[in-house]
Amino acid sequence: MEKPESVRSILNKALKDLEIDVPLKAYSVVSAWKKIVGENIASQSQPCFIRNKILFVEVSHPTWIQQLQFLKPKLLEKIKEFLGEPLIEDIRFRLGKITSPSSYNEGHKATEDLKIDRETLNHIEELLKKIDDEEIKRLLRNIFIHVARLKKLKNE
Repeated sequence: MEKPESVRSILNKALKDLEIDVPLKAYSVVSAWKKIVGENIASQSQPCFIRNKILFVEVSHPTWIQQLQFLKPKLLEKIKEFLGEPLIEDIRFRLGKITSPSSYNEGHKATEDLKIDRETLNHIEELLKKIDDEEIKRLLRNIFIHVARLKKLKNE
């Protein structure tokens, strides 16, 4: 009898097959921002999204943008150290509104009311077809739907 595979192993394989393992790993920077850059910088900046290996970060004030530009090489090194590989190659800073963790949680609750279109739901189901484990499929479906709602909220 073969030794059963761990859920972690199955999930890692599924993420790799769906080609979302690298983006998910890169996006872990967003939730670990405070740990990576420290309390002081995290209180004045907030990562928003990653596109083409570039991390886009909103910053509270133009002075902070200038300061972070000087710190960019050090920040990139810290991010690389956190991820274990160079998944982020550049950082772009822009002026924006910084939300506190509590307002983020309020926003998270607000996304639950957002409806997503049928095309997006069909795309999510298509991605999940290859996964046999119903529990993993359910968890990933919830993650994908939440991400779709966040994108919709950001675009509104």
